[in-house]
Amino acid sequence: MITTLTLSTAARVLRHDRRTIALILVVPCFLMGIVAWMFSDTPMVIDQFGPLLLGVFPMFVMFLITSVATLRERQSGTLERLMTTPIRRADFVLGYALAFAVLATLQGLVLTGFAIWVCGMDAQGDLWLIVAVAVLDAVLGCVLGLAASALANTEFQAVQMMPLFIIPQLLTGGLLMPRDQMPQAIEWFSRAMPLTYGMESLQDLARGAELGDIAGAVGAIGAFIVASLALAITTLRRRTP
Repeated sequence: MITTLTLSTAARVLRHDRRTIALILVVPCFLMGIVAWMFSDTPMVIDQFGPLLLGVFPMFVMFLITSVATLRERQSGTLERLMTTPIRRADFVLGYALAFAVLATLQGLVLTGFAIWVCGMDAQGDLWLIVAVAVLDAVLGCVLGLAASALANTEFQAVQMMPLFIIPQLLTGGLLMPRDQMPQAIEWFSRAMPLTYGMESLQDLARGAELGDIAGAVGAIGAFIVASLALAITTLRRRTP
């Protein structure tokens, strides 16, 4: 439930570091631009892989920033001081999630516009649906980062969580090869990974799919977001030992 304390936490996060906000908005566009530039002579490459990268880059960036930022709150003692006030764990986690969801929305708008109008990605589906799924992927990265931060004691360890939480999803989500061509055990594993559904939805939308065609995948992303939020709330520690 969104409370006044949740909103105040979100406002504090959004005011905290303007450089981080710039990083969230600029880095995914920079990476997408590099890919488009590398394959400028073969535009079909950006059409094929651009939709997948719309899911990968936001999740990657949001996971890294959220996990490090949350851990920094514990290390600095800010979280412990906050917990002496009426704020609850749920208020803190939901406040962070809400703040980064706002940034994720901006990121999704900027990155999708950049991919289509600057990089020349051809998308046949509804633009608002593409933005919505890109935002969901970014929010997913945020809540996974919140959950992963509970396992780390230093910022370096938070970065080390990325190979555990993100890299397997990249390898099995369809970026390197179609999922139906993977060994069956790996395909089953990919179905248990949330990023798979985001990448699949964006690829289908780029081919002209409608909301009804991706409703199941979007529902799966939403379920992973809720589960990750619940995990982050229950495992949140006041301070780092």
